[in-house]
Parts: sequence; structure tokens; C-alpha cells
Amino acid sequence: MTVAEQKVTWAQIAQIQSLSEAHDLLPRMMPRKNDDPAALRRFHEKSAAVYQRVAEIDRGHHHEALYWAEREARLARELGES
Repeated sequence: MTVAEQKVTWAQIAQIQSLSEAHDLLPRMMPRKNDDPAALRRFHEKSAAVYQRVAEIDRGHHHEALYWAEREARLARELGES
């Protein structure tokens, strides 16, 4: 089993300390395209919170992490409107 195939939990994601880790782990939690839209919205909401927290921890990538936090929040809002 490759690293990319390993199961990830939200508890592990709560331990993320860098933008690189967020980019590595969050996509593995993303629901499939045909899953419930509410599940996809929750994923984007949780991802936004992770990136917001990472922005404060990984100061060298502060602005980039804020961009990703806003992007994920926007995607969650858009799913909530549909």
C-alpha cells in the first residue's frame, strides 16, 4: 500500500502542522463526486477550518493557507446554495 492509499482520519488531520501536510492529507478525505452533496459541503467546511488553523501555525505559508481557507469556505457556501 502506498502512502497515498493509506486511510486518513479527521483526528490525524487535526494534528496537521504545515500547509504541505494539509495538501497531502485533505484530498484523501474528500468524498466521491457522486456522494451526498451535504457530505461534500461538510468536507469543504472542515477543510477551510484546517487551512485557517494552518495559516496560524505555518507562518511561512500564512497567506497561501488563508487563500486555501477562503477557497474551501467558498466551495462550501456554493454547495449550500444549490
